[in-house]
Amino acid sequence: MQPSQPHWEHFEHGADIGVRGYGGSLEEAFTQAALAMTAVVTDLAIIRPVQTVEIQCKEPDSELLLVDWLNALVYEMATRKMIFSRFNVAIEDNVLTATAYGEPIDVERHEPTVEIKGATYTELKVSEQDDGQWCAQCVVDV
Repeated sequence: MQPSQPHWEHFEHGADIGVRGYGGSLEEAFTQAALAMTAVVTDLAIIRPVQTVEIQCKEPDSELLLVDWLNALVYEMATRKMIFSRFNVAIEDNVLTATAYGEPIDVERHEPTVEIKGATYTELKVSEQDDGQWCAQCVVDV
């Protein structure tokens, strides 16, 4: 059985939206969850990865780490007025270090559809599946 490629998807959850990332490693799943969150705001294909932002998070388990990671991205998007389309993520001993690549938001070009207020503990789950793929998911408040 061939492993599936890393990917992301959205899932419905009332007025908010769920983000789910899949990958062959925990890092890939977290990367895909971040891409899913950004894709709630705009089309990933139009975001140029021309500036970098370094992010570090530490939590006692992978589920709390996912929420912290996504909320760190929300914070960086809000305070720097940026949007991201690429991520390099490393996780060791529940410490995440990442580089986010993106650009300042251009309302006319990016046409943001919503503003993400934050990642929540709703539907929060990080697990390795039977096929060896990792899944990282939660609901984001929009």
